[in-house]
Amino acid sequence: MIISSTTLLPPTTSSPSLTLTATSPLTHTSTSPQPQRQTSFTTLTLPLSQSSPTPLHYATIPLLSKTTVPPLPKTSHPFIVTWNIPKLVCNRYNISLDTSPYRGVATPAKVPGQFLSLFYTDRLGLYPHVDLPSRQQFYGGIPQRGNLRASLAKARADINYYIPSNGLAVIDWEDWRPLWARNWGSKWIYRTLSVTHARQRDRSLTARRAMATAKKQFQAAARSYMAETLSLGSRLRPNYQWGFYLFPNCYNYGWMEPGYTGRCSREVMGQNDELLWLWEASSALYPSIYLQASLGDRHSAALLVRNRVQEALRVSALPARHTTAPVYVYTRPVFIDQNRRFLSQGDLVSTIGESAAVGASGAVLWGASADYDNKASCEALSSYLTITLNPYVANVTAAAQLCSDFLCQGNGRCVRKHYESDHYLHLSSGNFRILRARGTYMVLGTPSLADLTLFSRRFTCQCYAGQTCAPNFFSTHCE
Repeated sequence: MIISSTTLLPPTTSSPSLTLTATSPLTHTSTSPQPQRQTSFTTLTLPLSQSSPTPLHYATIPLLSKTTVPPLPKTSHPFIVTWNIPKLVCNRYNISLDTSPYRGVATPAKVPGQFLSLFYTDRLGLYPHVDLPSRQQFYGGIPQRGNLRASLAKARADINYYIPSNGLAVIDWEDWRPLWARNWGSKWIYRTLSVTHARQRDRSLTARRAMATAKKQFQAAARSYMAETLSLGSRLRPNYQWGFYLFPNCYNYGWMEPGYTGRCSREVMGQNDELLWLWEASSALYPSIYLQASLGDRHSAALLVRNRVQEALRVSALPARHTTAPVYVYTRPVFIDQNRRFLSQGDLVSTIGESAAVGASGAVLWGASADYDNKASCEALSSYLTITLNPYVANVTAAAQLCSDFLCQGNGRCVRKHYESDHYLHLSSGNFRILRARGTYMVLGTPSLADLTLFSRRFTCQCYAGQTCAPNFFSTHCE
């Protein structure tokens, strides 16, 4: 989001003012591609004003028990949206894509020096995996047969080549999962190969013992590959926020079933607890909130997203450290099973808006090269950005900043008091206008007393590490 020389003036002398200054996007110029988190409770008095005769309101406010990592220095915003969609084809057709509201602009292509570095299978180290169509095994096929030392040596060279100073570093290794039980379906081959490997090393093993040995060896080797690669990245580029795409997952499918809640099952949460070593090694978490078309314009989409983000926030608090890792959700402007159909305004609320409200640090807007591979799809994307997506991104990021500055003195992030509520960080349409001028988005308006009151009623603060951000509380009868 870029807010150009915009001052939100106070409606009265007793209301706070907020100044949002212009910031340039972090852009690479290349044209290539259920339970709630642990909380403590305290009772706070919410006065209307010093002179109001109205009785005081009282509320029990959950205060987050851990601080969180502050925003990256080059972004300095409580919630950011980063562009990670290839523009090469659209550029060939001279179709302009307006990326001005995004705090980072990167391409998924093999381009060094970007704010967001996305490492696919072939871009970081020597990742053991199997090409399923051909059954060809690469670098040992399974982590037990891989050469971790050689992989880390290559990863060091890859990191030095691709990554500059600070930003987001996402490792996209999807061929196998580090927990044995989660390698189902097409990933079952990693169990089969692991059992074969165990029997080759010890031919005396019974079938039962071979399975148990294979599980133990696989999980240990998978952990070493993932944790040591993260550790290497964090040592070489400590200013980057390192994590694996799709972790954690909630597996909260079944949204077409009656009574769908979106909550992660106890089994899934228990499995995520087993991955404590991964959360300890990660400096950021990157869950996916991609939508299928059957979720379009359905409240189930919000339930799916809020619980995936909530699970990420929960596991980020598990390591024995004082701060939680930031959560950046991966989202797409189209449905994963209908890549020519864009998300509606309501779908954006259920994805980007939901993530911002429950406490995510940002969203990564990702796109596949197949999504925008001809003139018509590029024209459709350009129109969608101008009419729907960009105004919403500007709205929610500005609202998150306003809430942070007012409620948390700019030293923390606004988070829903009750994560299952439908309260969002949105600017009031009656008090604000979003305009695009001089190549940037401008938010013009003044927060009313009612606007600020709703922030204090519906949200609390998670402070940034080393900062004090006791919420400003006051209450009125307007709701």
